[in-house]
Amino acid sequence: MTGRVINNLIEVRQGDSFVIDFEIKERGKPVNVTDATLVMEVKDSGGNTMFTCIGDHVDGRNGKMLLNITPDMTNIPVGDYLTDIQLMSGDGSVNTLFPANVNAVGTFRITEQITTYTPSPEPEPEPGSDSDSDSI
Repeated sequence: MTGRVINNLIEVRQGDSFVIDFEIKERGKPVNVTDATLVMEVKDSGGNTMFTCIGDHVDGRNGKMLLNITPDMTNIPVGDYLTDIQLMSGDGSVNTLFPANVNAVGTFRITEQITTYTPSPEPEPEPGSDSDSDSI
């Protein structure tokens, strides 16, 4: 799970997984987010959506959620994209969690991968062969 979040930048290697954990608090106390939806959108400079990631509740009563960014999501061309992360509450309120600075634009950066190995599927047994039997 390689990646990092710094200021208004989320950086992930192309084709990798990355989990971003959230603990939502207000005035130092956990916020119940069981009825909330956490959403991250990543768009190119033309406004085209590259992917959308919907958060998972880890412990909603204690404000804990996560974004599970998958290899399919990060398997996009290397470069910088626009992003933000919003918490949409059941009462209709929307709060942008990332970037925290209202004057900044969030950047989602995909860096170059080197390894592109994909394991080959195991070959199917020949018809009529019993690969599970022992030979005598």
